Amino acid sequence: MKLAEIKTILAGNPTEEQLTELKKDERAGVQKLLAAYDKKREKEKQERLRFANMLRYEKEYMALPGIQYIVGVDEAGRGPLAGPLVIAGVILQEDVFIAGLNDSKKLSEAKREALYPEILEKAVAVLVNVVSISNIDKENIYHATQEGMEQILRQIRVRPQVALVDAMHPHVEGIETVPIIHGDALSASIAAASVVAKVTRDRLMQELALAYPQYGLAQNKGYGSQLHMDAIRQFGATKIHRRSYEPIRSMNLTPVEERDNYLFEPENGKEDAGLKALLEDLRKH
Repeated sequence: MKLAEIKTILAGNPTEEQLTELKKDERAGVQKLLAAYDKKREKEKQERLRFANMLRYEKEYMALPGIQYIVGVDEAGRGPLAGPLVIAGVILQEDVFIAGLNDSKKLSEAKREALYPEILEKAVAVLVNVVSISNIDKENIYHATQEGMEQILRQIRVRPQVALVDAMHPHVEGIETVPIIHGDALSASIAAASVVAKVTRDRLMQELALAYPQYGLAQNKGYGSQLHMDAIRQFGATKIHRRSYEPIRSMNLTPVEERDNYLFEPENGKEDAGLKALLEDLRKH
């Protein structure tokens, strides 16, 4: 058998009989291909073990009577000076496996973008909440986050019995909330929500950067980088800057226009028309 044929077999799903026969082949090229295959299989095994460990909270609660759905909830954008806060709720299938899923902060942008459509495909339900800048300023960021999470729990399409949340305490009657410190690294459901929230917010900030190019939003995502701070001093603050955050707070500017939070269900990795309309409005000076 030619090496190219063996490579094709190993790239697929070889049977034990095929592997046994190949191990008898003493050619150095064949043994090299088998070593690479074994290394890949061991890596996949370790990844499955890691992911199974990330499902331990989900499995613990799914084993309890009356528990059918568990939602993971997380946010992106509590710290930036500009742009909305984004919260996501994700209910995963019970037997799910998503290779490489982790805390979004530990993943590259390319990896998050690759995981995003897979999460949507393998989720029972996903809901995203774009928390308005006016609510952040009015409620303060902690309460705006908590209320935004409560909206997710009340409005997600499939009613969960348990919510796993990254270190927050939203309260919705009939849903048990389980705050987990560093939950986005410990729970697959929270990690999935962190990826969806992060990808959504990064895309929003990249779009807003087109309207406000001098602030470097595509790179800093609204955080207080040196370029961003210099631009605020030179050009002032915009309608997407949070009035409750310094240095904008000390400028005593007119409050931003009051706006409700915007909730939507992403489909096939794409945002809906309502979110596009919201973006268009935020782009207007």
